[in-house]
Amino acid sequence: MAKVLLVDDELTMVQMVADLLRADGHEVFPFTNLNAAVAGMTTHQPDLVVTDLYLDKTNAQGLEIIKKARSLSPPAVVVVITGYGSIDTAVEAMKNGAFDYLEKPFKVDELRMCIQRGLSYSTAVSETTFLRRQLKKKYHFSQIIGTSSKMQDVFKMIERVANTESTVLVLGESGTGKELVARSLHFNSRRQHAPFVPINCSALPEALLESELFGHRRGSFTGAIADKKGLFQEADGGTLFLDEVGSMSPLLQSRLLRVLQEKEVRRVGDNTPVFVDVRVVAAANEPLEQRIKEGTFREDLYYRLNVIPIQLPALRERLDDLPLLVAHFLKQKSAGRSGGPLKVSRRVMEAFNAHVWPGNVRELENAMERATTLCDSDTIRLTDLPPTLLARVGFSATEDTARETAELPHVGEPAAAVLATEGAKNTSTATAANRPLDSIKPLKHFIREQEQSYLNRVMEATSGDKEQAAIVLGVSLATLYRKLSGDDPEA
Repeated sequence: MAKVLLVDDELTMVQMVADLLRADGHEVFPFTNLNAAVAGMTTHQPDLVVTDLYLDKTNAQGLEIIKKARSLSPPAVVVVITGYGSIDTAVEAMKNGAFDYLEKPFKVDELRMCIQRGLSYSTAVSETTFLRRQLKKKYHFSQIIGTSSKMQDVFKMIERVANTESTVLVLGESGTGKELVARSLHFNSRRQHAPFVPINCSALPEALLESELFGHRRGSFTGAIADKKGLFQEADGGTLFLDEVGSMSPLLQSRLLRVLQEKEVRRVGDNTPVFVDVRVVAAANEPLEQRIKEGTFREDLYYRLNVIPIQLPALRERLDDLPLLVAHFLKQKSAGRSGGPLKVSRRVMEAFNAHVWPGNVRELENAMERATTLCDSDTIRLTDLPPTLLARVGFSATEDTARETAELPHVGEPAAAVLATEGAKNTSTATAANRPLDSIKPLKHFIREQEQSYLNRVMEATSGDKEQAAIVLGVSLATLYRKLSGDDPEA
């Protein structure tokens, strides 16, 4: 069941409660003095602590037990029992982090119910902590796929500004991953435990968008049958992501500017402003400077939003990342598929490299989802790709009959290393035996290749977790990124 640490200066009470808890299947660690109990918490790491508040009848030493229990990782839930109960002591115990409070004499069922509630709360807290850690890991910038130099610049900027309060403007074509960057900024900041609220400003008409962002009072317009909090209030303490911010009307732009300046919102039909603590991350898929010239976007709002700009490259500008992205989507889209892992034919990769990808990474993801769904063998071929993609690159679906498959990196393995390997295969036609001198490389190149091979194995062993890999290798995260991208000056 659970590990319960029990503290009381009355031996009979300790024995009675310990027998009761053991009968319910719990593992019990009983103590009768403060120092032994504090040491026992470190040793046993209990899920729940049941403690008397007055261990020596005069001083509330149980408060020290509460503080110690709450300092554990994860913290233990504390139930306080005492024969010296009063409202003041109960309040003091709760202020110090106690979950519940029982006064002696208590009924056995009351204690059981109190402990069950405490353990249920502990489980809920543990699950919430786990989910938050998973979210943080999922949206860590290192989980954004790419090892090209342009993506390394993006990672460095995210790492530098994530834990600041600065407003960020994410720029990039549709499908480049602007919302993923916004989520990464949020879940790697001190606001990660507060809401992340996204909204597409181009998806709603002006009147509805105004109500969604700022809220409204009942009766302020037709259909306003109840008070409504706006998204700024919903995101209080967290991050509001304004996608396609350039599509906002001039009226909403002026209201947004006031919120950014005054840190307060006023609901539609309400005269009373409400203070909000919100970090704004905005995104646009076209240069806002052009809209300023056209007179459709406020210049003062642009400078309020463009405090920290992050420019995302189009997929055609980072084709070095294609093998890694294909490997990632291949693994993701074919998860749970019977018949073993899928492969990709070399002609498919040639078609991908010839395509300009107007829809960027989102288009590639959709193409891979279609291909993994329609593929009826162990290899994705041209016949599985969208006809429009084949038409644009001038490939015929019937020409992909060879059995040769492309060599894709493992997820987490640098795409640049794979491309370099394939390039070496394509350009080298002589064997080492026929051209012994030509096959000899400078020592620094050999050392770099060996280092890269070792890095690839470590990345594979850590499932692409760069933070864990950096710890294993004994280098900083920045050094690891530099070496993976091939920008190491010592190479």
